[in-house]
Amino acid sequence: MSTDTTERSRITESHFTTAALFTLPVRLVIGWTYFSAFWRRVGIADKLDPNLPGYVGEKFNHFLPNALGIGPIIEYLLTHPALLAAAMTVFTIVEGIVGFCVIIGLFTRVMSVAILGLAFGILLSAGWLGTTCLDEWQIGILGVACGLMLFLSGGGRYSVDHVLSDRFPKLVQRKWLRWLTSGEISVPKPAVLAGSVAVLALALFTNQHFHGGVYGPLHNKSVAPQIEITDASIAGNSLQFQVFRTEGADVYGSFLIGVSVRDDTTGDTVIQLDGTQLSRLPEAAIANRYVAKVKPGAHSLVVPLGAKAQLTIPTGKTRWDATHRYTLVLTDISGATWEQAVSIGA
Repeated sequence: MSTDTTERSRITESHFTTAALFTLPVRLVIGWTYFSAFWRRVGIADKLDPNLPGYVGEKFNHFLPNALGIGPIIEYLLTHPALLAAAMTVFTIVEGIVGFCVIIGLFTRVMSVAILGLAFGILLSAGWLGTTCLDEWQIGILGVACGLMLFLSGGGRYSVDHVLSDRFPKLVQRKWLRWLTSGEISVPKPAVLAGSVAVLALALFTNQHFHGGVYGPLHNKSVAPQIEITDASIAGNSLQFQVFRTEGADVYGSFLIGVSVRDDTTGDTVIQLDGTQLSRLPEAAIANRYVAKVKPGAHSLVVPLGAKAQLTIPTGKTRWDATHRYTLVLTDISGATWEQAVSIGA
């Protein structure tokens, strides 16, 4: 190898070392961000047990209503609890390994790709959540950008990759290994620009899709509860309908304090249940579909974000006229109401 070539290689390696030094704070923090997910669920509290409060599967359930493109995958896992529990365990272990390796700088470039992939998954599934600062969207898109940046810079001097390359100099000579660890790699400037523009385009697209953040009107689906009602019908002596909570804060449920049926023909209310009556609904009256469950609360019927359930409410001796039009009305404690036409069975 000529002197000029050696000198150019030394200068290029120095540039990579400097770049990695500048990205060190990002590497440490983004590494902890993912390792802490593992630590919270395993070290501080057991959030992987489906039978304990705080089960991470319920959080996963919250992503479902407005996930972008991967809703069917989320729903499939939610309707297969054993598979969901296994997936949450594997996902948590992967986050722990990736986060730890990024912190210490081991296989930095491989782990940066993993960071990018994990962040992309968060962005698509939960980017719509966040009551104040578009929380999950920011976590997702910044994770994608940080993953790309760490891939380009590598781990640098303060990394296990660097320690191993000093101890085993022949490793440095294997260019393919640098693409997995750290050190000098040949990345064309147009490729860096293209990758950066792609991340920016992803940021603009998802920001607009989830929040209307590029051009108005702005919207935040995490602020107020929204419930979809389907399949409302009278079958025999029972009122049946399905509820699906699609919007609102993920940290608490919608609290239904009223379920009524209005006869639109006469204007009369033919069925009326208040919060106290709803809080006493028997377990058999609620058929939950997912991990997040609709259930009676102290003074209302609680509908968590992402919960979907079929409700069956006895109508007693109420007489139904097939020539009349009936409307089901659900009332939240906030005052919000949702309506759906009721069909009369044969």
